[in-house]
Amino acid sequence: MGNKLADINKFYIAGINYKKTDAGIRGQFAISGEKYERILDKARSIGLQELFILSTCNRTEVYGFAEHPSQLVDLLCLETVGSSDLFLNLSYIKKGKAAISHLFQVAAGLDSQILGDYEIVGQIKQAVKFSKERGYILAFTERLFNCILQSSKAIKNQTTLSSGTVSVSFAAVQYIKESLKDYENKKILLVGTGKIGRNTCKNLVDYLGNKNITLCNRSEEKSFSLADELGLRSMPIENLKEEMENADIVIVATGATQPIITRKDLIGSGTKLMIDLSIPHNIETLTRDLEGITLVNVDDLSRTNDATLQKREAEIPRAKEIIAEHMEEFLDWHEMRKHVPILTVVKNRLKEIPNCPLFTSSTQISGTLDSCEENIQRIINGMAIKMRSQNARGCQYIEAINEFITTGIN
Repeated sequence: MGNKLADINKFYIAGINYKKTDAGIRGQFAISGEKYERILDKARSIGLQELFILSTCNRTEVYGFAEHPSQLVDLLCLETVGSSDLFLNLSYIKKGKAAISHLFQVAAGLDSQILGDYEIVGQIKQAVKFSKERGYILAFTERLFNCILQSSKAIKNQTTLSSGTVSVSFAAVQYIKESLKDYENKKILLVGTGKIGRNTCKNLVDYLGNKNITLCNRSEEKSFSLADELGLRSMPIENLKEEMENADIVIVATGATQPIITRKDLIGSGTKLMIDLSIPHNIETLTRDLEGITLVNVDDLSRTNDATLQKREAEIPRAKEIIAEHMEEFLDWHEMRKHVPILTVVKNRLKEIPNCPLFTSSTQISGTLDSCEENIQRIINGMAIKMRSQNARGCQYIEAINEFITTGIN
């Protein structure tokens, strides 16, 4: 399959995102590393060989080749709390060029809950890397992924779509600044120091001017390392309840599959701002009912209206132009792959001509072996260009032979 030309019309994306689902529903379809591993283990048994899954706080999407998109959805939902019927009811499904275009838009931040959120690029990299390490990224998705990265980088460099500091992690900081007085002196507990937690921590230090921050993480090494880097405190996860009681603000950004902070944990704990950056929820939603507790999640934060976002909207047309350029380049590459078999045959036949008695008895093919090889490659390149533009394979074969003989004769 690695060398077989992929049928672009069998490339699908099936997904759900923030547009039709809230954080609670998206949590039912969140895919952790362990679930991702199990999904890929099962994929080949049902004939799926090229796919990857993107699961973030905004979306869960599966990209891959299948005879029907339901194969991808059913595979995904083998490991989710939510059913395939619920997923299909809320999902969008695209195929071929439409699926490719969707991925370009996602990578650019055009489809993000916060316009221009550049964190999605890193999440796509992680998703593809995970799948590639397990043999599910072949020629088509490898090339598509590289074109996606080039497009995203060009948009970042040539537009201000991702300028300023607007992301879910920064939106949390904005919310704190807008909601609390004397935020510089509040005691903050940050639980989870993965990528989102790390970004949030740095934003807290940079934009709140507050270093009264304690870090907790399941892997103590990560939290201690980040705390040492930024001059903060770090405590083992076993101290979570005690640290939470002393905190004014609790931010949770872990990959737990169920709440790690429950309503029971917060009864009688006084006034606190609880910010849940996790999907699925890591703070039980019932805590919202407790006196003194303010709970916000990623959907609440995405509604933050910032002037930076308005400036970003003006960059959408240029970003789409860049996407169109890179998408055309990818589709050209895929179209050219259709011609590889015949180009290989013609190249081999041209190599045989200098030794053919029909030609050596009456004509002289001049030049050394190296120059002959160069002539052949030049002619093959020209033939490829003509085939792409004219789609006349037989005629191009005859022209290639004639050009080689004409080029090679003294």
